[in-house]
Amino acid sequence: MITTRSKASLSRGVMASGFNRRQTPGGVLVGRSPAGVGALDSLYASRSFRTSHSQQAVLNLSPKRLGGVWRLFSTFKSEVAGEAETTDFRIFFKDSSGNSVSPWHDIPLKAGSDGTFNFICEIPKETSAKMEVATDENLTPIKQDIKKGNLRFYPYNINWNYGLFPQTWEDPGHIDKDCEVAGDNDPVDVVEIGSTQLDMGGVYKVKVLGVYAMIDDGELDWKVITINVDDPKASMVNNVADIEKEFPGELEKILIWFRDYKMPDGKPQNKFGYDNKCLDKDFALKVIDETHAFYNKLKSGARENTEELSLT
Repeated sequence: MITTRSKASLSRGVMASGFNRRQTPGGVLVGRSPAGVGALDSLYASRSFRTSHSQQAVLNLSPKRLGGVWRLFSTFKSEVAGEAETTDFRIFFKDSSGNSVSPWHDIPLKAGSDGTFNFICEIPKETSAKMEVATDENLTPIKQDIKKGNLRFYPYNINWNYGLFPQTWEDPGHIDKDCEVAGDNDPVDVVEIGSTQLDMGGVYKVKVLGVYAMIDDGELDWKVITINVDDPKASMVNNVADIEKEFPGELEKILIWFRDYKMPDGKPQNKFGYDNKCLDKDFALKVIDETHAFYNKLKSGARENTEELSLT
């Protein structure tokens, strides 16, 4: 849940100074609220994020606690380092044994044998900080993107949970035969359309519904449309046609948002392949299989790591 406060009220500090921080035995950073904050003492980490109205939004990174550690999805936990909205901010990941792991390399792509996938949430819905897995850093933690020395924010909030599929890679050395452009050198992007704001650094089981072929600065940047299996409408949505039925107009909103979000900065619209259509589930699964194969070649060394990405 997002709640807004003015900058003045946030000057009391949330992560920056309003929490006395401590380490649990599992090594996971936990925030304990000061006297008077009350409900925040349920142990979660909050942080302010800029909104399109020059206010701030307080965001739960990992609100649930189980056994003294943050419990995300399955056996993975997150650990916050540094202050949010600084270049030092990172979210690292640990497995159930407390070992440091990479969200890109060590979390499996498939969530099970039921056709679902693991989605890593980098940017919760209704926030604007441009967060991403740092593919060039050891353990590939989540950090805020930087451009020309400045922390990046979208010009307005993103309306869906946004992140990636682990163990996928859009190979910049492979030119897609239909779109005639190469990959953007990142894991495959995921748009989760459910009703709940998910946690930054959370790992969620999702159903694949479709995919857009976005072309950003001449690079192919797939946007796979999914829904969290725990969403109230998950059982009713299995393909693109179901999205139109249960979420009328949502696909067009996604297309317009990703097409236009760079325009306030004076840049042109992004383009889309396949006549701007959201391709169906079967096509999306082929995209996932292909980019997973690209990833495996990179990780195994069959494809030279000319981009100098972190493979640990």
